[in-house]
Amino acid sequence: MSAAAAPLNRFMITFGVMAATVMQVLDMTIVNVALPDMMGSLSASTDQISWVLTTYLVASAVMMPLTGYMSDKLGRRRFLLLSIGGFVLASAMCGLAFNLSSILLFRIVQGIFGAALVPLSQAVLIDVFPLEERGKAMAIWGMGVMVGPILGPTLGGYLTEYFSWRWTFFINLPVGLLSFALAERYIPDTPRRERGMDWLGLFLASVAIACMQFVLDRGNQDGWVGSPTILSLTALGVVSFIFFLVYALNTTRKPVFDVRMFKDKNFAMGSFMILVMGLGLFGSMVIQPLYLEGLMGYPTLDTGLLMAPRGIASMFSMMLVGRLLGRVDTRLIVGAGILLTALGSHFMTYYNFDIDLFWIVWPAMMQGFGLGMIFVPISTVALSTLDPRLAAEGAGLFSLMRTLGSSVGISVATTLYTRGMQTDWNLLGGYIQPYNPQLRPYLEALHQTPDSALGIQLLARELARQAQVVALTETFAVITLSVIAMLPLLFFLRGKLPRRGPPAASE
Repeated sequence: MSAAAAPLNRFMITFGVMAATVMQVLDMTIVNVALPDMMGSLSASTDQISWVLTTYLVASAVMMPLTGYMSDKLGRRRFLLLSIGGFVLASAMCGLAFNLSSILLFRIVQGIFGAALVPLSQAVLIDVFPLEERGKAMAIWGMGVMVGPILGPTLGGYLTEYFSWRWTFFINLPVGLLSFALAERYIPDTPRRERGMDWLGLFLASVAIACMQFVLDRGNQDGWVGSPTILSLTALGVVSFIFFLVYALNTTRKPVFDVRMFKDKNFAMGSFMILVMGLGLFGSMVIQPLYLEGLMGYPTLDTGLLMAPRGIASMFSMMLVGRLLGRVDTRLIVGAGILLTALGSHFMTYYNFDIDLFWIVWPAMMQGFGLGMIFVPISTVALSTLDPRLAAEGAGLFSLMRTLGSSVGISVATTLYTRGMQTDWNLLGGYIQPYNPQLRPYLEALHQTPDSALGIQLLARELARQAQVVALTETFAVITLSVIAMLPLLFFLRGKLPRRGPPAASE
């Protein structure tokens, strides 16, 4: 296969792999809004139904580093077809699930087959686009990877409200079958390479990744250090990771994935930045609905629609950046994106009970536009100087960092919010005392007194609401700082893409 495909074939390949990518990343968030309906249908508690999310994320994270190995063993096209077919079948079975155990089993299968879809799509697009259009390819790929999770709650809310929670899975069938047909027809295969399996390395890496993903996903819900399970899995994950690192650096066999890839400065910095970016993207995504639904009283579908402009802004900025890459210094694009993202996140710290729709939408659009300017360049630069034989393996590891980044972002944001809410409740509660001159006039306007039962209830409810909004703004302040902290990393990135880019992964 040549380094670039014919324009018509390139379009069909792009459409096919991006359909698969959107389908996979959409499943990270589309199910979230359907969980309450699933609880009643599957007779599950709140704690039990959350495993529908956890099992998918853990299975996907564990399988993602195997992308390079499976691509070598089966050939990229065969592996892609197997992944799409397995994901579609597992989606259908999730939609037909009859109890909690069955849907958890099918979600694990869905995560196993879906893990490789995003890194494979990235590797395929790098392969079929010529060097001068590599930025455009990563812009297209980035739109699917970033916009999918953002639009997931909107689509999930619509399907759940007007059809059934089962359609959040059935929606994958037509998309997946179309992607399978296009991949089977247009995507050329890569040579199959004999490659042994490093079983010990695979075991150590899988344990470390599974423990990390579990702890990040369940830590806040289970109480972090107050949970023996979380403490035990954290210790197991750290020990497994240390043993894997020592083993991978000293083994004479080819490891399950080559950690020496991180010696490449662009790959290391790109992977770290995509990890940090998870707090800005997914942290905001999980906190903003709590504000819109819980405090402002917007219905689920309206909340999804209000969050959609962030995704639209990201799409627009990615299309713009795709044209700028190779012409403008990469660090300038990423730096501008960091500043816009930080500004959008900063303006969210002014959220209160009196803002209008415009104030909700435009900071999110600014944040989304900036995130698009960050994501496309670092996705391109991260793989630009890697050995072409490591393209699929590097894409798999890069996608793993993106997945872990999303988990870190969600975990940190929810922990800051819930802990901050408790702290702020105690701090604000200190102002509710007889010597506060504002207390009695406030209650008299409601025809109550500080001693009446209803008056005490009204004060408690208002105290909880105020504590929530203060915790929310404090969380957005931390998100803002985390984005600004990415600025020094720009000095370690390559300013411009190499003139002669990496050859096609198949060469």
